[in-house]
Amino acid sequence: MTHTRYAFVKARWHADIVDRAYDGFSETIPASQIDVVDVPGAFEMPLMAQTLAKSGKYDAVICAAFVVDGGIYRHDFVATAVVDGLMRVGLDTGVPVLSVSLTPHHYQETDHHNAIYRAHFVEKGREAASAALGIVAARQLLDA
Repeated sequence: MTHTRYAFVKARWHADIVDRAYDGFSETIPASQIDVVDVPGAFEMPLMAQTLAKSGKYDAVICAAFVVDGGIYRHDFVATAVVDGLMRVGLDTGVPVLSVSLTPHHYQETDHHNAIYRAHFVEKGREAASAALGIVAARQLLDA
């Protein structure tokens, strides 16, 4: 029997916040079943997710990013492109791709906001682990 494997992709922008999603995820799913891959930012996640999904090594790919309004570009366009890309990867490859990609409406780089979003990402990581376990189990039942 093979062990279930997960790929966890983390964007490096706001890594101090994004990495907390992995902390929450690995509370539920053992680190020994998770391969972690870092990418520069959210926009690079769909391509990496596709590469990992096509490798045949993973039962699910989880991607985490924090897309904030940088004042130069419309962050909601970036977030939409990323989430749409991740969904397409899952549909095209048949490997579940889960997103912990958050786009806050009002984020300021203050200690208060950073603490709030760090805690939020831990919770979202836990939720992603629960979703990953659920979708993998459901697909295994269909294959049985």
